[in-house]
Order: sequence, then structure tokens, then C-alpha cells
Amino acid sequence: MSNRSDIDDRADSNLNTNSQQPKQSNGSVWVGEADFSVADEYRATCDLAPHAGAVVFFVGLVRDFYADKAADESVDYIELQHYPGMTESLCSEIVDQAHQRYPFEYARVLHRVGKLYAGDQIVMVAVAAQHRENAFQAAQFIMDFLKNRATFWKKEVGSRGQQWLGVKDKDKKALKRWQ
Repeated sequence: MSNRSDIDDRADSNLNTNSQQPKQSNGSVWVGEADFSVADEYRATCDLAPHAGAVVFFVGLVRDFYADKAADESVDYIELQHYPGMTESLCSEIVDQAHQRYPFEYARVLHRVGKLYAGDQIVMVAVAAQHRENAFQAAQFIMDFLKNRATFWKKEVGSRGQQWLGVKDKDKKALKRWQ
């Protein structure tokens, strides 16, 4: 079984050398190109939150279709870029805000950057709390704010050519419920 330092050592070794990884007492954030093991992250989250009664995970994947789901068109890959240091700080602030609203024992945010293909993991949000309500609410809060406020830029490449994407209306709407 991997322990947290093993996972953080793996993550740190795969990061862009300009990237900084802020830590906070109630969680951690990692941004990098390497894939991650959900099983290892689950075990580490449980190890770091021994009094949790609930652990909620969300893992986002690259889709092979456009948002309008045109049947004869497909996305080949996406490219994600970020602002090293600033992105991690913003993600840490989001985790801290979630903790203030929905107290939890530990949260972990992993977000990949670089060229990613259909089925690849993009993002993981893990939250361990004493009770399921806080774990679910905090995980959804974190994900909604990541989609709207974190400094990631996504380019979609496929049968329609390439285009940089902005924040979707449905993601903006999801954010409003927290305000």
C-alpha cells in the first residue's frame, strides 16, 4: 500500500519544474502531466483521514464528442494548459473555501495538463469527512469552482479543427447555487 509521501513524491517527480504545490492543513493540490491511480489516492486519503465516515471521489474523463454531440464528428484530443503557481494557489483557495462551508478531514485535488486523449483522466477531487453530506457537498463545491475559477485553458482538437474553450453556461449556472 502506498503512503501519502509515496504519492506526493510520484506527483512531484512528474511536475513541470516551474510548478509549485501549495499545501494546506485540510488538503493538498497537485497539477501535472502524469496520470494518477484512483486506488492509490483512495488509500492515501483514507490514511490521512482516519476518523472519516465518508469518502467521496469524482474523476473527470476526456470525452470523444463535442458538447452538442453531433453524431458524425468527434474530438481527437484536448490540450490543457495552466499558469504554474497561480493555478495551484487558486485550487488551494477553493479547497479552503469548501472546508469553511462543509467541514471535512481531508481533500485532495489532482488536475492533469498537457495532451489528453478520450478516456484519459483529467481531474480528481477526493473529500473525506465525518459524514456523507459534507463530503458530497464539498466535492461538488470544489468541482464547480474548479470549472469556473481555476486558471486552466482547454483546447479541443478534432474533426472541427481546433478551438480554445471558455467556461460553459451550464458551469456558470452551477456556480450560482453556491453564492
